[in-house]
Amino acid sequence: MARPPFSVVHLAAEYWPFARTGGLGEAVQGIARQQALARLPTVVLLPLYRGARESGVPIKPLGGMRQVTLGSSVERVQLWQVVTQDRGAPMVLLVDHPASFDRAGIYGEPGADYPDNARRFALFCRAALEALPDLAKPPVVLHAHDWHTALAPVYLRTLLADHPAYQSVAAVLSVHNAGFQGHFPRESLAAVGLPESLYDWRWLEWYDRVNWLKGGMAFADFVTTVSPTHAHELRTEAGGFGLHDAFIGLKDRFVGILNGIDPAVWDPDTDRHIARTYSGDELSGKPACKAALQRTYGLPEHPRTALLGMSARLVSQKGLDLILGGQALSTANAQFVFLGSGEPRYQAALSEVAAAMPDRIVADFDFTDLREHQLLAGADVLLMPSLYEPCGLTQMRAQRYGALPLGRRVGGLADTIEDEETGFLFDEYAPAALDTTIRRALGLYEEREAWERHMRQAMARDFSWSCSVPRYLEVYHRALARLGRQ
Repeated sequence: MARPPFSVVHLAAEYWPFARTGGLGEAVQGIARQQALARLPTVVLLPLYRGARESGVPIKPLGGMRQVTLGSSVERVQLWQVVTQDRGAPMVLLVDHPASFDRAGIYGEPGADYPDNARRFALFCRAALEALPDLAKPPVVLHAHDWHTALAPVYLRTLLADHPAYQSVAAVLSVHNAGFQGHFPRESLAAVGLPESLYDWRWLEWYDRVNWLKGGMAFADFVTTVSPTHAHELRTEAGGFGLHDAFIGLKDRFVGILNGIDPAVWDPDTDRHIARTYSGDELSGKPACKAALQRTYGLPEHPRTALLGMSARLVSQKGLDLILGGQALSTANAQFVFLGSGEPRYQAALSEVAAAMPDRIVADFDFTDLREHQLLAGADVLLMPSLYEPCGLTQMRAQRYGALPLGRRVGGLADTIEDEETGFLFDEYAPAALDTTIRRALGLYEEREAWERHMRQAMARDFSWSCSVPRYLEVYHRALARLGRQ
């Protein structure tokens, strides 16, 4: 691939392995790394959180202290560069402002968001923009991710619109989860240095509040989301989280590009975290991984009892109400392992059913990457009955490990699961619909040859990030082409 005649700078609140609460950090890391491998000059900026500072990752200062104006105040920030020997990695920079980011959490602590989130992430956006001319040669694509960085396109096209250093910067905004939009009081505009004139239905005003995601979409040259089906859903009243008109108004400046996974990390043929390696050509290691998982969680080692796993944040989006409201947990001839933490009400409910049926149900709230590898290697089925799922990554990983995903026909699940070929899909968001689909999966599981054929089909799917690079390059070229028409 020829070297593209531009640079890309990603702004994100999360980036694996430095900061992650869900799929955002892994997705941004996957996009940026694949772009760097494709010889696209790539820089990533994220805040220097306490967790990243304490992780032991080597960093070095990049330049001196910088002054950043935010509203009526001037703040001092420092950029730190991650030191790496990985030539295929993008340049990763951490924005250091201890008063804003040296905290126990990323967005808040149990029970509440930080009350100054608007100011914290506005400062991050301003600091990134101030440093931008020193970080990348023009032309530049500024690629912001989710509401936390959505003010970057707003600042770019308002406060910095006439600044010569930003005339060759195009703005792309990726919406990973439109369920989180950055809603703040009207007075937050002045606090983050934006004019009152932007409190307008065309820009940031939304039902008597300021909406950062809406504002970022309005000022971006191009907007993407994380799967083609989700792009369609966001244009509907039912699936647009109140912003469907804004998504419709983008017209051809809005597309869905499917996320991916790293096939080198998620490969049962080379995975050092699992009990025994295996592949689509040689499945004999899969039963050993299942037995190891059953031993780990104290489940009876029944090789022909289907094991259904779930690895997810325990929140309403993930379909816990369907699982807890249905009959499968109490009646299905199967074992269940739930891995992940989240809302106390779901943890309490899963703890109760696990205590009542310890020989069939396990709830593990201590998520680690290692345990997810072991769960996918040992499970026969992965549960993802999501209310909505913009893309999802776990169903892609599961297929690589021969754990057939069972999910609703929404977002990226619809784009990556082939019903009764590489997994199972259902439509209605109802416990009975999930129960019926679980029975369908368990029925097929009894047909051993057919099941193994479906496993091999799933394991052969290509979900690598390399598939998305050409689509992002197309978006970047289209965004840059708009610069002359601003």
